[in-house]
Amino acid sequence: MTGSGSAADDESPLISNRFLYRLTAFVAVLAVLTAGISLAGRWYGQRMALAGHTDSTETFLIRIGQDDLRLSANTIRFREQRHGGAAERVDLYLTWPELEGYSGEKRLRFDDLTRSGSLIFLQLSQSTMSADMSGRLAPIYSQLFTGEEPQKTAHGLTMYRLRIDSGYGKEVIFTAPRSGRPAYVVRCLLPAEGQAPTSGDCQRDIHLGSDLTVLYRFSSAILNDWDHIDAAITAFVEARLVDGPDGTNGRN
Repeated sequence: MTGSGSAADDESPLISNRFLYRLTAFVAVLAVLTAGISLAGRWYGQRMALAGHTDSTETFLIRIGQDDLRLSANTIRFREQRHGGAAERVDLYLTWPELEGYSGEKRLRFDDLTRSGSLIFLQLSQSTMSADMSGRLAPIYSQLFTGEEPQKTAHGLTMYRLRIDSGYGKEVIFTAPRSGRPAYVVRCLLPAEGQAPTSGDCQRDIHLGSDLTVLYRFSSAILNDWDHIDAAITAFVEARLVDGPDGTNGRN
């Protein structure tokens, strides 16, 4: 009997069918999990690489106050603002001088903070003041000048220093005359000696559309292009203002 039992044990499989089924199921589940982790990692890696940017050119019809605009997703700076409908404000960022939104080819220009003159930042909101920056020159800013002799600078600009108690810190005002139009006015916080300009140390606001304030910031490194920048920003926004009730744009 002992010999017979030993023979039966010798002839039984070393690995049972039940164990093989379990092992096969485990390997299959592991493969699915691995594929899922790989896809999730690739998706997360892409999201991390974009760092909040998008290269989508989907357009949104956005209403700010009394004005409707069609804006491309890749020009809208913040993810939570990339949707249609009413909004209190929309923040944009554009390459200079092309005035284009984010794309993979231009990624370094959006991520490299040392490229101070490569981007212009816009904030679109409903107007809260009756006058834009040019209109505030005489009634407000001129009352805050130090009284020192204004300094003539390059490219037709004149620099005025502001009083310490003006509330504008170390900012200065640059102005330039424009034929048949109010003077150009911009506020800048110029870099100290030995320091590099930042990407938004100059700012100016203008009124466009029915009731829209466009505040835009740019680097003092490209202040010499002030007239081209102002004209380009005006044209960019006006081209995206919607006139028709059906969402058509009559300004193109």
